[in-house]
Amino acid sequence: MSALRTIGALTAREMLKFVRDRSRVLGALAQPLALWLLLGLGFQNTFQPPQGSVGGSYGAFLLPGILALVLLFTAIFSTISIVKERTSGFLQAVLVAPTPRTALVFGTTLGGTLLATVQALLFLGALPLIDLSPGVAGVGMIVAVCLLTGLAFTALGFAIAWRMETTRGFHAVMNLFLLPLWFLSGAMFPVDGAAPVLQVVMWGNPVSYAVSGLRHGFHGFAGTPAALAGPGVCLAVTGAFAVLMTGLAVWQVRRPFFQT
Repeated sequence: MSALRTIGALTAREMLKFVRDRSRVLGALAQPLALWLLLGLGFQNTFQPPQGSVGGSYGAFLLPGILALVLLFTAIFSTISIVKERTSGFLQAVLVAPTPRTALVFGTTLGGTLLATVQALLFLGALPLIDLSPGVAGVGMIVAVCLLTGLAFTALGFAIAWRMETTRGFHAVMNLFLLPLWFLSGAMFPVDGAAPVLQVVMWGNPVSYAVSGLRHGFHGFAGTPAALAGPGVCLAVTGAFAVLMTGLAVWQVRRPFFQT
């Protein structure tokens, strides 16, 4: 019960911090929205949609990747505070409290995951602009992939932030991991059109399956362009990636800071 109360309190705290910090909303939504509009309009007349796709505009093709980008930015903003709080006193108080350290991981990542999912789902309001109707099953697929992807990114951010001494180092390491994962996920261009060496990397990139799962959801499981695998495989790989990143975060938080 103590662990559950800690998880609930930390989750509510993440929500409260988000509500009080409007700059996080702007940073997490404005940049992906601007990128989607600029690229969607810029490549509108030059993009050749994959064969058999529904909603052949570049904006429709790019939107699943933009949702993944929103999840990425939310992970950065929701875990960067760990770098300061670990030494400022709050996390020290949590660590000495009579509750397992894993509750700290689950509470923080759950709060970040819910925030990331809500922000990503706001982009569903753009569906009428790109002539897509995912249906109830499609929306369910989108929500499931967003939850799993948000959990994976937030847990990865937690694991990296836990050992960082400065926010500058955190940003550098996060960009080293997250931006290449997003660029090589098939978000901006189909896998089939990439160079062979990039195709191998994209097939091995777990984020590629999250983006493909979102594509299945947006297209209602019919006429899905540039999907690496079926919906079940995409969910399984994304779920496995989330479990792996959560395990990494738990392992990090249970390690001692100083070796004796």
